[in-house]
Amino acid sequence: MGPLERLAVAARDEKVPPVNSWQPATQRDMELRISRDGAWHYLGSPIERPSLVRMLSRVLKREGEDFFLVSPTEKLRIEVEDAPFLAVELERTGHGKSQRLVFRTNVDDVVIAGSAHPLHVDEDLVSGEPAPYIEVRDGLWALINRSVYYELATLIQPAPTAPNEWGVISEECFFKLGSLDASEHA
Repeated sequence: MGPLERLAVAARDEKVPPVNSWQPATQRDMELRISRDGAWHYLGSPIERPSLVRMLSRVLKREGEDFFLVSPTEKLRIEVEDAPFLAVELERTGHGKSQRLVFRTNVDDVVIAGSAHPLHVDEDLVSGEPAPYIEVRDGLWALINRSVYYELATLIQPAPTAPNEWGVISEECFFKLGSLDASEHA
């Protein structure tokens, strides 16, 4: 078991605030923005304290397309340019079906890709460029940064049931990262 995997296993027991059960009466907008690169900005200036960003990330909640920082008494709508988190590190343990892909985010959440933390890739309709994501918790996703995606690409293999689809396996789950269209390569 690698160091990130040990953190991910320990994190399964970590208590996070019960934000989904909180239904505060007061709701307003807050001038906080999470940029596509995972940086948090308040009133246009970056928040420089990682401990503050991590604390705020623990009370983040998604409702439909909106994101909120919540407490039992207040709900603050914030802007998220893409995904609220950025996957910045990847660790692979095991091989084949027993392979586990462990991701660490910019706010130090550590998750193992699998049924509870699926991977998916969106493609830009104009450029065709991939945008890979992993679910961290409760509909909150992390954009996988470019260097981690390149690491992930070195682990790509054909799908067990569809040889024209390519992806990765983690915790016995296959995640499609792309496909080969035979007409494109003929």
